[in-house]
Amino acid sequence: MAMVAAVRRMHAAAAAAAQPPRLTKLALHPPRSVEVEFTDGSSFHLSAEFLRVHSPAADSKIISVSGEKVIFGRRYVGIMSAESVGNYGIRMLFDDLHKTGIFTWDYLHHLGSKKFSLTRNYIRTLRKHGLSRDPQRRK
Repeated sequence: MAMVAAVRRMHAAAAAAAQPPRLTKLALHPPRSVEVEFTDGSSFHLSAEFLRVHSPAADSKIISVSGEKVIFGRRYVGIMSAESVGNYGIRMLFDDLHKTGIFTWDYLHHLGSKKFSLTRNYIRTLRKHGLSRDPQRRK
C-alpha cells in the first residue's frame, strides 16, 4: 500500500511539474508594454512591438518573402486596449488595428521565457530579407 501511495505522489508531482505556471499578475502599460508574473516566480516585461510581431493570429503575418512570413515596420506600434478572453488569455488591440490574436497565459509565459532568442531570430530574419523594424516612409 505504501508503494502505491508513493507512486501516486510521484505521478502527481510529475504532472504538477509538467503544467505551465499560472498567471498571477497582468499589468497593461499602454501604449508600450505588458508586464506579466507567474506562480513560478518569473516575471516578464513584453513590449508592444514584440507582442505584435509574435501575435498568434493567423492573419498577423504581413508579407511573405521567399515563402517566409515576416512582419516588419512595427518598431513604434502601440497597444490601444486589451480584453480578457475567458480565464485563459487576453486579446489586444494594437494601433495598427490588429486585434485577432489571443495571447493565452501559457503563450505569454513562452514568449517571456524565450524573449531574447525570439528577438534575435526576428532581427536576423529582417536583416536576411533587407527589412527594418522601422515603419516605411509614406511617399
